[in-house]
Amino acid sequence: MSEFIQQLINGLSLGSIYALIALGYTMVYGILKFINFAHGEIFMLGAFSGFYLSRTLGVDQPDIVMALVILVFTMCITSAIGVIIEKLAYKPLRNSSKLTVLITAIGVSLFLQYSGQLIFGADPKSFPTIIENIGFNIFGATIGSNQIVVLISALLLMLVLRFIVKNTKMGIAIRAVSNNLTAASLMGININNVISFTFVIGSSLAGAAGILYSINYPSIDPLMGLLPGLKAFIAAVLGGIGNFPGASVGGLIIGLVETFTVGYISPTYRDAIAFAILIIILLVKPTGLFGKKEIEKV
Repeated sequence: MSEFIQQLINGLSLGSIYALIALGYTMVYGILKFINFAHGEIFMLGAFSGFYLSRTLGVDQPDIVMALVILVFTMCITSAIGVIIEKLAYKPLRNSSKLTVLITAIGVSLFLQYSGQLIFGADPKSFPTIIENIGFNIFGATIGSNQIVVLISALLLMLVLRFIVKNTKMGIAIRAVSNNLTAASLMGININNVISFTFVIGSSLAGAAGILYSINYPSIDPLMGLLPGLKAFIAAVLGGIGNFPGASVGGLIIGLVETFTVGYISPTYRDAIAFAILIIILLVKPTGLFGKKEIEKV
């Protein structure tokens, strides 16, 4: 029982990080109907932003206040990077084919990966301990305070996102553009502002995920965003790409399945199981768990 609880907490902690990244995928898809495959690299840049911010601010010991400052500044940095990428790489291609934009997104992803190796160095770096990890014994399982911080932070960020989407004018505009971009434009909604705001929110969540991931797994490198980014994409597809609750649930499911695979089967299959889920969901229910079928006019 204690091992099950341990794996459950580990899975929820990892899954909540996947959920934050998946929300960025699903927001961009909901507005522009394309997959931003550079999103995993925003996650990586969030981790490195936290690394260099902690050095700049002189954080050499655990400090919850400084950890919060680093998290907020990192979210600001990654949101700015997300907007710059959208303006430079995606906006000029807004009227191009989806394949063109997809290839561009992959190109941006590769550019950020190898630029990261050039700027940060290819060797892994040890992320500083900005939060003291205290173990708590719950039914025989040892739960680290880092995992609790990750779970609470991810939940709060998801609730903030829900509030923005449901209760603000920009949130209403996002939903309107997602439903029908042309009609929203005719109603006077500034499409460019909505798209930029979508990238701000999605990229800031990816940046926060980079910090939370680095707290639990403190070795960072320029290629670290590749697999988490792909798994978060799988989570978004599993939940129903374009659906906010679906992305969150999909992230948690992928995190739990991966963790239980490592704990009860073999670590060898931890990555393969996620891609197996992608194949199965595309064969059985392509719209995802929460997605709805759409009629496409030819």
